[in-house]
Amino acid sequence: MELAYYSDYAVRLVNTEQPERGGDTLTSVEAVRELFGEAQQAARRATESDVTRLRTVRSRLRAVFEAADRGDEVLAVDLLNALMMEFPVSPQISGHEYRDDDNRPKWHMHIADHAANATAGFTATACMGLAFHLTELGVDRLGICEAKPCRNAYLDTSTNRSRRYCSDRCATRANVAAYRARKRRESGRTAVAAQESTARGER
Repeated sequence: MELAYYSDYAVRLVNTEQPERGGDTLTSVEAVRELFGEAQQAARRATESDVTRLRTVRSRLRAVFEAADRGDEVLAVDLLNALMMEFPVSPQISGHEYRDDDNRPKWHMHIADHAANATAGFTATACMGLAFHLTELGVDRLGICEAKPCRNAYLDTSTNRSRRYCSDRCATRANVAAYRARKRRESGRTAVAAQESTARGER
């Protein structure tokens, strides 16, 4: 499995909070376990303490995405490096479950989980995945959704680096809002032109 795959851990964690709406789904041990997805063995170690710990990490990861979104590449990298120093990973070569045509293991890099607690393991994995994504595709591939009031984090995997929204739903909502705003402006200009024309006719 490519280590960049783990970048989704960072996105999932950041998006448990919607600061513009005052929403937060990271409120229980069950919510922490859901973050781990298929990594159920690691999720079983989660405790109430991990709720608070992961919220702190979430704020720091959001700062990485926000710095990248503003175009401040150096700050984004510095913030991510600080997290990786605090939450180091233990990489290992793995061949489980994957076989080639000759039934030999397909060796790949995997992140071993020897962390002291669930938060440390999740954070190390998320940061390493995000680092691989950032170095392979570029800092500008980390973004914050432009659809108000969403502000979700996303990873741009488009071929032309054109993504501006976290989902098709947000893109559609933003396009509809822009269309309605244009129509209002056009209606306003038409009304002004009609008034001016009437005024000229009355002279």
